[in-house]
This record gives sequence, structure tokens and C-alpha cells, in this order.
Amino acid sequence: MGLDMYAMTSDERFDREVDFKPSQSSGELHYWRKHPNLHGWMQQLYFEKGGEQQDFNCTPVALNLDDLDRLEADLKAENLPPTSGFFFGESDGTESDDDFAFVAKAREAIADGDSVYYYAWWQAEPNAAHFGRRYSGR
Repeated sequence: MGLDMYAMTSDERFDREVDFKPSQSSGELHYWRKHPNLHGWMQQLYFEKGGEQQDFNCTPVALNLDDLDRLEADLKAENLPPTSGFFFGESDGTESDDDFAFVAKAREAIADGDSVYYYAWWQAEPNAAHFGRRYSGR
């Protein structure tokens, strides 16, 4: 139990930037375990894009190149929002290299024509699914 966070890829084009239903063929691009400050950043993005689920659990938010540029700038400035939650753990700054690696992989996936989205699972949800295909480039 805890905060499991995923960046996923898909060859689908979604009709909206939040709360869409990705197919089971989505692939895992990146995984984080209990990095709440990054989750808080993604949650802010989710609400900026019109997301409505208050607990931001088991719902996707699409990431585009502008989002990745903003994330990278906030990572460099150490400007992720302090975030806490039930079983979220703590971000301690050691995640930075991994976060920058994610940004690079996400840009590559987008350049290859894939959609990228973020998805977190931190409490039981009856229909939540973990998608099993890993992104390996094209």
C-alpha cells in the first residue's frame, strides 16, 4: 500500500487531457514509488487542465512538451510542491536524477509519436489496472 506512480505511453490520441480511458495496450515508461512532491506537481497540472477528481487517484493526465519543459524548470529550481498523503512517504531530493531521466524519456517517446501520460494509484480502486507493456522506443 502506498503511492505508486507511473508515466505511461500510448499510440492513442486522447480526446481530452484528463480523465480519459487509456487502452490496456498502454506501456510503462517510468515508475516512481512514494515521491509525493512530484505527485503534487502532477496533481496541480491535472487541475489546471480541467481535472475534477478531488483525490487524483487512478486517473490520467496527459503530458505534452510544454508540460515537460515546465516540469524540468521546476525540478532545476527545486520547486516541486511539498505534498503529503496517507502512505505517500516523503520526497527527499534524491529523486532528482531519476526525475530528469523521466523527462528525457518522455520527450523521446513524444518525438517517436507516442502520447505520454501520468497515472498514480495510492488507494484501492475496483477497476484500477496496471498496464504491462514497457516503452522501448521505436
